[in-house]
Amino acid sequence: MNFKKGRKREEPEINFIPLIDLLLVILIFLMVTTTYSKYAELQINLPEASAEKAPDRPQVINIGVDNSGKYAVNNTPVAFNSVEAFSNVLRETAAATSMKDPVIAIGADAGASHQAVVNIMEAARLVGFTKISFTTQAKAAGK
Repeated sequence: MNFKKGRKREEPEINFIPLIDLLLVILIFLMVTTTYSKYAELQINLPEASAEKAPDRPQVINIGVDNSGKYAVNNTPVAFNSVEAFSNVLRETAAATSMKDPVIAIGADAGASHQAVVNIMEAARLVGFTKISFTTQAKAAGK
C-alpha cells in the first residue's frame, strides 16, 4: 500500500563542500605542525693529516723578451750574454724557488726576433726543462 501516491521519492544528497573544507583544514594543520628531518645530513668528524696542500697551478717560470731584445725572468731584467749563461739563470731561478720541472712560459713581443725565442728554448733544453708554453693575448676587436 502506497500512501504517498503523488509524491516523488526524494533522492538522498551528499554535500561534499563541507567535507572538502574539513580536509583542507586538516592538510594545513599537518603542514604547519610537521617537522622535516634531515636524514641526508650526517655529522662526520674527518681524520686529520699533516700533508701539504697540492699546488693548484703548475710551477711556472715566466720569461719575457721585448722587441729590442731585452730579457726578463719572472719580471726581473736579465742580461743575455749567451745561451749557456741564460741557462744558468734559469737553473738558479728554479733552484731558488724549489721547482723541480717547471713550465717555461715564454712571453715574446710581437716584434721580437725569432732568434730571441729560440735562445730561450735552447737555454731551457740545456737545463733539462721540457715543458715550454707560449703566452698570447686576445686579439682586439676590429683589428
